[in-house]
Amino acid sequence: MKGRVFVIGLGLIGGSLALCIKKEHNEAVIVGFDINSEQARLAKMLGVIDDIAENIYDGAIDAELIIIAAPVNETKEIIQLISKLPLNPEVIVTDTGSTKGRIVESAASLMQKGITFIGGHPMAGSHKSGVTAAKEILFENAFYLLTPEEHIEDTKLETLKDWLIGTNAKFLTVTPENHDYLTGIVSHFPHIIAASIVRQTEKLSEAEGLIPRLAAGGFRDITRIASSSPAMWKDILLHNREILIKLLNQWQDEMNGVKDLLEIENSSEIFDYFKQAKQFRDGLPQKEKGAIPAFYDLYVDVPDYPGVISEITGYLAKEIISITNIRILETREDINGVLVISFQTEEDRQKAERCIGNYSSYATFIGS
Repeated sequence: MKGRVFVIGLGLIGGSLALCIKKEHNEAVIVGFDINSEQARLAKMLGVIDDIAENIYDGAIDAELIIIAAPVNETKEIIQLISKLPLNPEVIVTDTGSTKGRIVESAASLMQKGITFIGGHPMAGSHKSGVTAAKEILFENAFYLLTPEEHIEDTKLETLKDWLIGTNAKFLTVTPENHDYLTGIVSHFPHIIAASIVRQTEKLSEAEGLIPRLAAGGFRDITRIASSSPAMWKDILLHNREILIKLLNQWQDEMNGVKDLLEIENSSEIFDYFKQAKQFRDGLPQKEKGAIPAFYDLYVDVPDYPGVISEITGYLAKEIISITNIRILETREDINGVLVISFQTEEDRQKAERCIGNYSSYATFIGS
């Protein structure tokens, strides 16, 4: 497809979408704008975009596609801004926000001018942020939710999918209300729970100094999403507050039920509680990307001598296997730590395990 694509927000998501469009539609011109001029400069230097717009007006007025890849509050403000511009009547405006109800409501100002707005939410992420972390493969096999309102023509929806075909994502069409309910359950609510576990542990650690040391390892893994941006999650929670209040009320009922089982020491019901949770969790799809970015970790037990970490990463470099994070896990007193290597995909994790196994006679894998 030919035309001018304007990407507002050149971080991980906006940059990755620009790369996907450039890959599939090499005759399109990708113009970018970011409030951080350094991000825009990097995007141009890295070939993520073709041109930099000095402001939103310059980038938007002749565009065939406008992608708003900004936090949800800023997205509402940008929609209000561009609704006042002399846009191309055939332009399609979309966003990438984690909530949809209030954003779609704000897009009524575009609809009144006959401009097509289709809400979008690519359900993918990364350990890293910024345009330097942008990748063509970020959305591959991930769900990409689209939330067109009833008045949107099917041809407009298909045109947007054509623009985004290079993402290799799985497109699902839902209503804005259903989107917020679904993501509230599988993304927003788990972030609240993770943060609450960390907060409670922090309070308890004031009286017991060993807690932070013992809370490494698995505790860090199950609460990893609590390290997400506080500013971003403040806005998401406020945008989806009605649904999250209902979910929190249901969660309180769930916890009261567990408390009742403990008070009466009902061992069979406690067993069934964990059994049902295990069955549902074990039945979840393993190879599909979901609402929360997956972490593909490899645990390697290696001997303690100088240079062992660079030796292991050197093996991976030989096989051109990219890692996203590396750390030492220390959960036991007076015992060497375990090397934890994180990867972008499960395929990379498996390749790394084979690679290290082939090169090293001493490394052993934990939980593999």
